Amino acid sequence: MVDQPAVEPDFAGFLARISRDLPPHCILTRPDQTRAYEADGLLLYRQCPPIVVLPETEAQLVVVLKACREHNVPVVPRGSGTGLSGGATPHPNGVLVGMAKFNRILRMDPESCVAVVGPGVRNLAISEAAAPLGLYYAPDPSSQIACSIGGNVAENSGGVHCLKYGLTTHNVLRVRFVTIEGDIVELGGEAPDSPGLNLLQSFIGSEGMLGMVTEVTVKLIPRPELARVVMASFPSVELAGEGVTRIIADGIIPAGLELMDKRAVNMVEPFVKAGYDLEAEAILLCESDGTPDEVAEEITRVEALLREVGATRLQTSTSEEERLKFWAGRKNAFPAAGRISPDYYCMDGTIPRRHLGRVLAAITGMEQQFGLRCSNVFHAGDGNLHPLIMFDANLPDEVERAEAFGVAILELCVQVGGTITGEHGVGIEKIDQMCTQFSREELDAFSAFKRAFDPYGLLNPLKLIPTLVRCAEYGKMHVHGGQVAFPDIPRF
Repeated sequence: MVDQPAVEPDFAGFLARISRDLPPHCILTRPDQTRAYEADGLLLYRQCPPIVVLPETEAQLVVVLKACREHNVPVVPRGSGTGLSGGATPHPNGVLVGMAKFNRILRMDPESCVAVVGPGVRNLAISEAAAPLGLYYAPDPSSQIACSIGGNVAENSGGVHCLKYGLTTHNVLRVRFVTIEGDIVELGGEAPDSPGLNLLQSFIGSEGMLGMVTEVTVKLIPRPELARVVMASFPSVELAGEGVTRIIADGIIPAGLELMDKRAVNMVEPFVKAGYDLEAEAILLCESDGTPDEVAEEITRVEALLREVGATRLQTSTSEEERLKFWAGRKNAFPAAGRISPDYYCMDGTIPRRHLGRVLAAITGMEQQFGLRCSNVFHAGDGNLHPLIMFDANLPDEVERAEAFGVAILELCVQVGGTITGEHGVGIEKIDQMCTQFSREELDAFSAFKRAFDPYGLLNPLKLIPTLVRCAEYGKMHVHGGQVAFPDIPRF
């Protein structure tokens, strides 16, 4: 399996080649220039890249990737740097290619309800541009004010409205990208179906390991006539989780269904002043959208269900301003953590909804085990957890305990039938847990798919797909001659 290039990169040849076609301001080589690109949003992992290239056109990107292939230089794509799994962490012997300058909205088509945008366009900018047309782009990560659509494609990002409207993969119709050979490929299209194999969904979420995106066609949907949010207080997280189960079981698919525990609520309220109940052990936010009649009927059903489950307080937004304020607390939970902790580690795992109470109780127990605080903020409707582990990076022991805490949460997610990621990707952060989640045969299949696009192993190496050696070290297996002894015995 190709994990990383076996031949040393020729940086001098690479720089000489791209300097013929790219202006000097697009090539950064001094440490004071490249230091800003040493990490994405996961600051636990840092690596200053030897070279940063900032192409401005597709033709320039073709030149850069061809030069990487010709001179054996590993390449790591980067969007806005808001990722939380280390997917854009630079390679120590490679080049980082930033796509921030591909920031134009190329076409807005209200008749077909699509937008064609560059990968550097901010998520929120698409909805802002579509607003005068009565349309918007549904996926809304908490970082939507800054994150780029190219990064959303790389990580298959979601957001608070992904329960009803889907993740990035459900809202992207076409991607245009450049391969490591410099070829331009398009997957998908604006028609209901496209010729050839359906590779679009495999490309979305591939974390820059198959090619670098230059255009994305996204689906736009009409803005609902009305949206209202029910904010419910509960005396326990378990009861709030039961509220989630009851809503879904009753056939209601809310536009958003989010849960915050007491620590998260008390962390966020001074930051946004949303009017949260500071005495509640958990708060559930449930949004309904549609026509006024549809919203009124759904809100009435939701309120009745939540009262039956044991909600101690119900408050429903009465204006768009109030609705946005309720969501502001949820979307600012991560930066609000900086008010009470020097550092925090945002996890991302997904579990079946029926196990919400069990997993949250286990995380509480882990706080005692690892001696660290953890607040829980997550997409309750689809079981996507975002525990925030708080620690002090100035204390090496706390860093190690924070990482171990995160590993324990991810492996518990797998144990109850979930996955190690919902929308943040694998990157560097979760590569060992890939050995827990998947069999060797499955990992080899992933590697074979990558080799079909990148036989040289130059695109974002060391990410996402662990080698047999890495899995062996992580699982304490004995590997000899590339073979595992007694291969029929279950492992991991």
